[in-house]
Amino acid sequence: MNGVSVTVTPDQWIIFAILGGTLALFIWDRWRYDVVALAALVVSVAAGVVAPDEAFSGFSDPAVITVAAVLVLSAAIRNSGVLDHLLRPLLPRLTSPDGQVFALAGMVAVLSAFMNNVGALAVFLPVALRLCQRTGRSPAAVLMPMSFASLLGGLITLIGTPPNILISGVRADMLGHGYAMFDFAPVGLGITAAGLLVIGFGWRLIPRDRRGQAAAEDRFRIEDYTTEVRVPDGSPFIGRSVAALEDAGEADITVAAIIRENFRRYVPHGHWMLLGGDILQVEGDPTIVKRVADTARLELVGGEEVGADPAGEGYGVVEAVVTDISAVVGCTPAELKLRQRFGVNLLAMGRRDRRAITRLKLVKFRPGDVLVLQGRLEAMPDMLNELGLLPLAERNLQLGRPRQLLLPVLALAAGVLLSMTGLLPIGVAFVGAILALVLLGVIPLREAYGSIEWPVVVLLGALIPVSGALRGTGGTEVIAALLTGAMQSLPPLAAVALMMGATMLVTPVLNNAATVLVMAPIGVGLAQGLGLSPDPFLMAVAVGASCDFLTPIGHQSNTLVMGPAGYRFSDYWRLGLPLSLTVLAVGVPLIALAWPLS
Repeated sequence: MNGVSVTVTPDQWIIFAILGGTLALFIWDRWRYDVVALAALVVSVAAGVVAPDEAFSGFSDPAVITVAAVLVLSAAIRNSGVLDHLLRPLLPRLTSPDGQVFALAGMVAVLSAFMNNVGALAVFLPVALRLCQRTGRSPAAVLMPMSFASLLGGLITLIGTPPNILISGVRADMLGHGYAMFDFAPVGLGITAAGLLVIGFGWRLIPRDRRGQAAAEDRFRIEDYTTEVRVPDGSPFIGRSVAALEDAGEADITVAAIIRENFRRYVPHGHWMLLGGDILQVEGDPTIVKRVADTARLELVGGEEVGADPAGEGYGVVEAVVTDISAVVGCTPAELKLRQRFGVNLLAMGRRDRRAITRLKLVKFRPGDVLVLQGRLEAMPDMLNELGLLPLAERNLQLGRPRQLLLPVLALAAGVLLSMTGLLPIGVAFVGAILALVLLGVIPLREAYGSIEWPVVVLLGALIPVSGALRGTGGTEVIAALLTGAMQSLPPLAAVALMMGATMLVTPVLNNAATVLVMAPIGVGLAQGLGLSPDPFLMAVAVGASCDFLTPIGHQSNTLVMGPAGYRFSDYWRLGLPLSLTVLAVGVPLIALAWPLS
């Protein structure tokens, strides 16, 4: 290295060993990544490279708070249903394979720029599965492109992906100030555009003979539930036909019966007109029924108050199956007095023989029936146990809760605006947006806490002090000096390309957030050793850490689609390799243009 020797101190050897062991445990994959991160933190404190009073400082880091806040706001937007309304006119027009991939991937990318990329993918995942079911296409053809698009879209803004937030935090710690909301856009937009072109034509490289497995919550699921809704006097569907209401559900619901004059039950044809006061027996998935009810301003029969406010804090909806030994077998909801005795409402019911269901309150329960019950969540376990009902996996059903379409979007926009103008730090602005949604009753506090991915928070909070120890002991300078010696003969642009490529290779093993915490300080040290600006190297790390297209394990988006599409581990590189090369080819010149090297 041009005659310059590098001396490694005992503390540096210790932190290198801890990080090496952490990396090995991540690769071993027997322990959860948050447990590995906590183990690394404990060992660092015991070895004396992290001060005891700094051990938990990472949990108060603004980057950790911001990541958690973005997850909550993403969940609020996902549950609001606003995207259902925006997409309804578009989906019937997506008939060609190329059109479906381009449209779905493009929409996921745009949404990922303004909310957590996993959350953006989760919003469109059921839309894509429903579209594939209708068109008879394999989900494998569209889910991987959507996952990759969510990673690309996250490159555009500060809040699009946790690595960008963490990179900004590293820059603030080492250089005095972080990045603004759209500092990533000049590079991110170009990479996203090029990546979407590769995805739009390259999806044919994905094996399409894969068969997805049912999600855990769907294994016991009855496809069509029976739900009763009332047509109130103010509904815009009064005077419109049954067929029009079914069309609003995109043929995913069926009006099986109309109950008039309190007791007369009619089986309607599609041309029947709806009247005020009609009770409709609707068959379909509860989530779709809920969406149609919101659109048509229909009231849920059985959703009356249970004690206090069933749409408020502490109330929720669960699915439970009637077993052979259930106390409810042979009884009707009216006989059981579910609301008066047990504090729950029966909102919907699933049964293989749906013709046997006349009125929900009068039907006799049979073994195998699946019930959708609304009540106080803390009392649900005791109630289900007393009735002998077996709870199914929670699906976060929104039945019985009024949707607020615009408030979550307005809250996110206000948080972004406050942070862009510098009136509030981004973490404070987003926490304030969440507080407003909680106080307005848009998102219950329980749901807000439940939408935070706590293992990710623990991972970040535990590794921030460890990565700080790498800097504090001078370890980053040692690595940067070694890299500087190796790269002195290379052009500056090649050094940036190698930094991005190395980060992309480390990310599948180390997790994207952990990769940033390790590689970003090294990038700054390397830039300083080469006499270059650190910003291009930080941007290279941000792009590399966000672009794991080769494996299903480096990013949660890739893992999320693996089961529903039936992908194998080896499927990802087929589209991921050309996409990774595209990111390198396009990203490095864009970084040099947007962030001068000297």
